Amino acid sequence: MSLRIYGNRQLKTLPGLATRPTPSRVREALFNIWQGTIAGCRWLDICTGSGSMGAEALCRSAATVTGIEQSAKACAIIRENWEQVADDSQEFQILRGNAIAKLASLSGQQFDRVYFDPPYASDLYEPVLSAIASTQMLALNGEIAVEHRRDRAIEPIEGLEICRQKTYGNTALTFYAVNQTAI
Repeated sequence: MSLRIYGNRQLKTLPGLATRPTPSRVREALFNIWQGTIAGCRWLDICTGSGSMGAEALCRSAATVTGIEQSAKACAIIRENWEQVADDSQEFQILRGNAIAKLASLSGQQFDRVYFDPPYASDLYEPVLSAIASTQMLALNGEIAVEHRRDRAIEPIEGLEICRQKTYGNTALTFYAVNQTAI
């Protein structure tokens, strides 16, 4: 299977159902919401899957893109896709392994935009968001977009505030920002 992203570029994906690419409708909606904030940003993609969101950010001139993905096979494809779309002024890295452990290795770094799309049935939502909040990994004016099933309850996280929620069929996005009243 292949995906098409910004500028009608084609990306490779893993065969089968090992990764679940973000639906094109949701991907387009997210980049419309964040329009004007991607160029020059520091992008973090957690549970990177096919790498389409990070590739899209690179195509839209993100300065840096960091991905975290468990699957070694997916990491190889993501790296190949990102090499295809990045220009010489952009930096990217893909970290293979457990999301919580890899977030700890990024301690001290800040990101302007974070996209988090774990397997829908996983228990990663709260621990990952709590790790981001507790390490102040999200820049003061940054946002996190969390993809989840529409019927999944997404909880408030200490240090973060839910700033909006959008639904696209069975898929939903919940956006978090730094809770500046807690600073």
